[in-house]
Amino acid sequence: MLGGLWGVYTLGRALAGRHVGAAGEHASEVWRLERWARLPDEAGVQAWALRRPGLVRVANGYYAYSHWVGLVVVVALLLVFRVGYYPRFRRVLVLTTALALVGHLAYPLAPPRMRPDFGLVDTGVRFGQSVYGADPANHGLLNQYAAMPSLHIAWAVLFAATAVVVTRSRWRWLATAYPTATTWVVVVTANHYWLDGVAGVLLLGIAVAAVWREGRRWPG
Repeated sequence: MLGGLWGVYTLGRALAGRHVGAAGEHASEVWRLERWARLPDEAGVQAWALRRPGLVRVANGYYAYSHWVGLVVVVALLLVFRVGYYPRFRRVLVLTTALALVGHLAYPLAPPRMRPDFGLVDTGVRFGQSVYGADPANHGLLNQYAAMPSLHIAWAVLFAATAVVVTRSRWRWLATAYPTATTWVVVVTANHYWLDGVAGVLLLGIAVAAVWREGRRWPG
């Protein structure tokens, strides 16, 4: 089911990628809104990291693989030790991802790595670790203009919250470092704006509320 979900999501992203005419304008809107809200400047965060090339390479690798590793770990944890929690986890994951696809269709957004005028660089291209390549165009099933919302952050918060809820070890709270690290990584690599993460967490909250309400009506 999860594999099928990702296939549908990828196809949906590809279709959304054909309608990205306003993506650059939306990026300017997000940037202005963040500055108005006095959020930290992503360029300043990235500039600090760029002085530490080894750290940036780690961030690039983390961006490419962490969400898949996190998914495998959490699913294995649930299926082996807490299988009763798995159905609702799966529903939340599916609904969050579906809502994100709607966001990509409704609000195509160029990521900050495509806006050097904001003072940012594409760290993947600079260090030869890009999962997208230097060409800003969409190719095949690839949609580079799906920054809003950030599924990296939404999934990271879901995985961490799941680990905290389903385990009893006092060490479980260390899982909260995962979404924190993920947020830092997506900003440093210039793949997302702060508000992309905020939007992702809001959609996750909607999904959790919907699944919780459904569970009250139809237990299990």
